[in-house]
Amino acid sequence: MIDISKFSRCYSVCILGESDVDMILEICKQNAIFYKYTEARPTKGNILDDMKATPPGIDLSNKYYFGFFDNQKLIAIMDLIDGYPKPEIVYIGFFMMNPQYQGKQIGTGIISDVVTYLQSMGKTAVRLAIDKGNPQSTHFWKKNGFEVISEADVNGWTKLVAERQFTQG
Repeated sequence: MIDISKFSRCYSVCILGESDVDMILEICKQNAIFYKYTEARPTKGNILDDMKATPPGIDLSNKYYFGFFDNQKLIAIMDLIDGYPKPEIVYIGFFMMNPQYQGKQIGTGIISDVVTYLQSMGKTAVRLAIDKGNPQSTHFWKKNGFEVISEADVNGWTKLVAERQFTQG
């Protein structure tokens, strides 16, 4: 079982729920570049659906939809699936930064802390999908050590499947 409180050395980390949807929606709407390259749209209904969505065969108990907070201010959102597509891998379904905190290495610090904790748990890799053509996402994930391992078609949109392997030691 993942302890999300260990995902950051700098910020408080809390599970997000229905009462947080307006705050999440505001951050999503401010990230227009992301929505140019994906079929997803920032709506309350879509956020509520995403909070409960899991890949086939994955139980909701393996899903963590949470936020990173600087005092009471939501600075980042992450959707994480433990044990997908294999028990030793963790899948990031969504990661979005509050635009006020972008370009300051805060997102990179968050990803570094998350990776450090997951590696300490014995996980071997983190996997995610990048919307093909999105220069902002592609740059961010490559900068953070993710390598594209394949492409996938999802509802007519091409996704780059990327993974960061952990060195064990």
